[in-house]
Amino acid sequence: MKQYPDREFDILPAYLPLGTRRRGFALTAPGPDPLRARFLVAHDTGNPGSTAAGNVRYYRDTYLIKPPASAHLFVDDHQILECVPALTAPPEKAWHVLYDRREDNILYGCNSNDAAIGVEYCYGGAINADEAYRRYVWLLAYLCVHFQLDPRRDITGHCFLDPGRKFDPVAGLSHSRRTFPQLLADVTAIFQSIGGTLPGLPPLPSSVAAQGLVNIRQGEPFRRAPVARQVPAGAVLAVQGRVVGEAVSGNDDWYELSPGGLFCWSGAVR
Repeated sequence: MKQYPDREFDILPAYLPLGTRRRGFALTAPGPDPLRARFLVAHDTGNPGSTAAGNVRYYRDTYLIKPPASAHLFVDDHQILECVPALTAPPEKAWHVLYDRREDNILYGCNSNDAAIGVEYCYGGAINADEAYRRYVWLLAYLCVHFQLDPRRDITGHCFLDPGRKFDPVAGLSHSRRTFPQLLADVTAIFQSIGGTLPGLPPLPSSVAAQGLVNIRQGEPFRRAPVARQVPAGAVLAVQGRVVGEAVSGNDDWYELSPGGLFCWSGAVR
């Protein structure tokens, strides 16, 4: 496995029995390789304080409950468990978004259950939010590398696919004052650090220089984000990642600076 930022996270198989919430049907993504997921759906458990192991156990013990919802992976502050194969065996379908919702077809041209991997974030209670988030970010980045996805565009939230009924993962992230745009920015940075490449963009520079007075934004690559500081023309900024943010003059390319959580628009630097 890869490391984030300097330690290895194991992905542990904890498969549900076949014929329960795990039906054993292979992924049927469109294109020449039906086993290559076309996008990722970020979820949270909606049950503060529940652990990865506890959620897998619940799935195992309640498979007669209808509808038999499922997801591929659960992440908490101690471990990453895969209960429906996604990475540790040939990918199978999980039932994590209702089939009659159309947003996934509009965005990606296919159904989430047929072509996407569902990743559940555990939060709240005694769970260490920072450690759980580190693993969640790393896992999403690793999935993007594995399935050759663009983390800026190929990760969506359950709340965007089932609006008005579902609120994950935004609700879970808010428990540690994080946002979905921040999640995408952090995943993109880690994706690049573990070998992922973003299509249509030049290699990531190690540093950039301000072309004029530049606002460094805190938390999100958007002009609505608070200004952490201003730097003068010529100031050199260490870069740790590239993310999609607010389009300014048609350019949505932003840099995440080192240390993380700080952003500048690429059009303001060289």
